[in-house]
Amino acid sequence: MPKPPDTDSAIYQHEQLLARDPNNAVAHFNLALLYKRAMRYDAAGSAYLRSIELGIDDVQEVYSNLGVLYSEMRQPALAREAYKKSLSIEPDYLPALFNLAGLLEEQGELEQAIGMFERILAIEPRYWDALARIANARRIERPDDPLFETLRDAVAFTADEPAAREGLLFALGKAFDDVGSYEDAFDAYRQANELGRQLRGRYDAGRAERGIASMLARFDEYWLSQAETACTASPIFICGMYRSGSTLIEQILSAHASVQMGGELDVLPMLLAERLKPFPQRLAEVTPGELSAVAEEYLSTLRQLFSDATHVTDKRPDNVLHLAVIRAMFPAAKIIHTRRELRDNCLSVWFQQLGAPLNYATDLADTAHYYRLQERLVERWHELLGENIFTVDYDELVRDPEPVLRALLEFLGLPWDDACLEFQKARSQVKTASLWQVREPLHTRSSGRW
Repeated sequence: MPKPPDTDSAIYQHEQLLARDPNNAVAHFNLALLYKRAMRYDAAGSAYLRSIELGIDDVQEVYSNLGVLYSEMRQPALAREAYKKSLSIEPDYLPALFNLAGLLEEQGELEQAIGMFERILAIEPRYWDALARIANARRIERPDDPLFETLRDAVAFTADEPAAREGLLFALGKAFDDVGSYEDAFDAYRQANELGRQLRGRYDAGRAERGIASMLARFDEYWLSQAETACTASPIFICGMYRSGSTLIEQILSAHASVQMGGELDVLPMLLAERLKPFPQRLAEVTPGELSAVAEEYLSTLRQLFSDATHVTDKRPDNVLHLAVIRAMFPAAKIIHTRRELRDNCLSVWFQQLGAPLNYATDLADTAHYYRLQERLVERWHELLGENIFTVDYDELVRDPEPVLRALLEFLGLPWDDACLEFQKARSQVKTASLWQVREPLHTRSSGRW
C-alpha cells in the first residue's frame, strides 16, 4: 500500500492546484481540512468560507465543518452561528444537529443539549451516539425511568455493531450507577470494556514497562542541560492519570480573572511528532535550536487560539509523558500534576470509554499497572524538574480546597481570587468526559468510592 502524503506536502499540492485554478471550490474545501489538521486554524476558516463563496455543493456540510473548527478554536458563538446556518439550509442535517448539541453540552446548557439529542432521535431513532449522550447528560433518579428500557433495547439491537454497543453499555452502566444498582452497573461496564478490548486490543504491559524504562534512562540532568532553550515563556500544563482531577483543576483555575481554559490541546504532541521525527528517538540528540523552534510554534498556535488570554491552561493528561521535553522547551514552565487514590482512579477510568490509545483502561488490573508505572515516572520528574512541578492531590482538594488552591496559585505566581471557590458558576467551554461533573460544586462523594 502506498504511503499517504504528509500534511505539509498535501497542503503544498493543493496550494499549487489553486494557484492554477483559484475558483475550484472543492480544492478550497479539501485545503481547509488539511489546514485544520496542521492547526492552521485561521487559514482553514478562510478556505471553508472561500469554498462557500464559490458555490460548493452540500454547503450545509461545509458550515457544519466550520462550526467544528470554531469550536476547536474556542469560539463557541461563531461555532453556534455556523451550525445554525447549516441547519437553515437543511433543518434535519444530523451532523450539524449533533455538533450543536455537543456544543450546548460543553457550555453547560443541559436541557437545551438533551432537547437537541432527542430531536435527533426523533429523526433517526438509531442514532445511538445521541441516545448515549442523553443518558450521560441526565441524572437518572428512578429505576423505572423509561430510558432503561430504551437503552436495553438499543444494546440488544446492536449485537452486530460492537462500536455502537460499547458506547450504549457505558451509558447503561452510568444509568444503573445513578440509581444505586451497582451490581447491574458493574456488569454493564464489564461488558463495555470487554468490547473495548476486542475492538482495540489488549494492553501490552511489557511494552509499557519498556517505554517508561526508556524515558527514565534517557532524561537526566545532563540531557536537560544540553537541550534547554533560552525561552522565557511560562505556559501552564496540567497532566497526570486520566480521571485524576485534571479537568476539575482546570475548571477551578479558569474561574480566575487571569486564566483562560485551553482544554485537552493536541498542539504539543502533534508538534513533537511532526517536527522531531522520528519521535521520541530524535530526542537523544535534539538541540536547543530545534526545541526553540517547536516552542515558538506552540506559543504561536496558542496566541492564535487565545489571542486575549494572559494565561492559558493546556490540560492534556498524557503530556505527563513529555515533561522533560516541556521543561527543556520552557525552563519557566508551570506544570501541575494531578494525583488521585489508586483504586478510585482506576475505577473511574474503567467507567469511561476512553478510546484506542488508552487500552489499559479496559481492565482494572491493567489500569493499576499503568498507574504504578506513571507514579515511577512522576517521581523522576519531581527529582529532575524540581520547582517547575506542583502536585495536587484530588482528595485533599475536595476535602479542604482553599489551602490547596492558595498554594497552587502561589506556585503559578497568581494572586488569590475568591471566584476559584465558586468555579461551578463559570460558563466556560469544557471539552472532556468530565464536562457535567465539573459543573457541580466541590464534593467528597468520589473520594473512597471504590
